[in-house]
Amino acid sequence: MSSDVNWPDLLQDKFRAYLDEMTVCDGHVTLDVQPAHIKQVCTHLRSDPDLCFEQLIDLCGVDYLHYGLTEWATDTATATGFERARADLQAHTTNPHWTRPRFAVVYQLLSLQFNRRMTVRCFVPEAQPMLESVVQVWASANWYEREAFDLFGILFQGHPDLRRLLTDYGFIGHPFRKDFPLIGQVEVRYDAKLGRVIYEPVGIEPRILVPKVSREDNRYQPEEK
Repeated sequence: MSSDVNWPDLLQDKFRAYLDEMTVCDGHVTLDVQPAHIKQVCTHLRSDPDLCFEQLIDLCGVDYLHYGLTEWATDTATATGFERARADLQAHTTNPHWTRPRFAVVYQLLSLQFNRRMTVRCFVPEAQPMLESVVQVWASANWYEREAFDLFGILFQGHPDLRRLLTDYGFIGHPFRKDFPLIGQVEVRYDAKLGRVIYEPVGIEPRILVPKVSREDNRYQPEEK
């Protein structure tokens, strides 16, 4: 590929029919690909001699459930106590800051031949978060897809061995989902009488750490000379 080729225009021309959106930030291109075409686009990105994205650096899931929201409105925080300005995000059933599907899969790609990096993102519906596996495109996707399945519950159709990767046997739920309790749901300990490991409900109270809020305070103002 010639160095004078406009990189975003090239991608736009090749994948126009398969994209929901393309964004460019400081020269880095992100393609939002339609779910039905994710494997086709990834195969093209790897095999096209003008692109040559031979390496999948990373693949991960993203949960946009609370995107743009915060549990602490620090701009209006006061000195009235630890619960000041706190909002319970679990009470939000809708998010006015986000109108796209809740879950996405993000692919980080590298072209060694052209020394280029790019991002591919594909949104999946919350009711059935599923995409076609790209293990046949990049072998490194195997454990990445297992991790996204384990932590976010995103399924990858055609994966050769889609099992949990990081959580324990029999684990229930997906711990990187924003509605999963931060303290978890069960705790594990060894019972000497039973001679085995047992699971019990979590015995600690859920809480949210108090953020550091910088305020104007006369105690920290420079002394007048």
